[in-house]
Amino acid sequence: MAATIVVPSDITIVEEKMSIGKRRLGLFESTGLLGMLPMLHIHYSKMDKGDMRSVLSKKYDPEDTRNATDICRCRQQAISRSVVSQNFMWGTAWGMTGLCWWSFRRYNYQSRLVALPFIFYGGTFVGRALGDVITGRNAEFARDRFLASLPAKVYFTGSD
Repeated sequence: MAATIVVPSDITIVEEKMSIGKRRLGLFESTGLLGMLPMLHIHYSKMDKGDMRSVLSKKYDPEDTRNATDICRCRQQAISRSVVSQNFMWGTAWGMTGLCWWSFRRYNYQSRLVALPFIFYGGTFVGRALGDVITGRNAEFARDRFLASLPAKVYFTGSD
């Protein structure tokens, strides 16, 4: 079996080339990254939170009009919307769970424990939809969503 080498993808190289410095992450971006679960990379087809943090921490020249910089900025904004919407997912899930706990206050603890996991799980779906609407992810173009989903690392495929 041939050895596999993980290398930066093309978009990561372009981002590194176009960046002019470091950008500070906002509060909601930081907490959204904290709310993301760890990822096990098998095919390197998605971005983990470390890759998202590196994309969000790059700064681009606002007066640069090249197409590559525009693509990098669009990707950064799309990833930012995705990360901020994570806050709404967890907040809605915990809020719905708290309201369920409060509404079952006159019942014994067994009835609460039966309902809470299902309400929490349903709250993640409601929160995901709510976060997409509030952050504007539901109105973004397919191009932006595609740019945000591009992986930061890929396996090296050498020519045979």
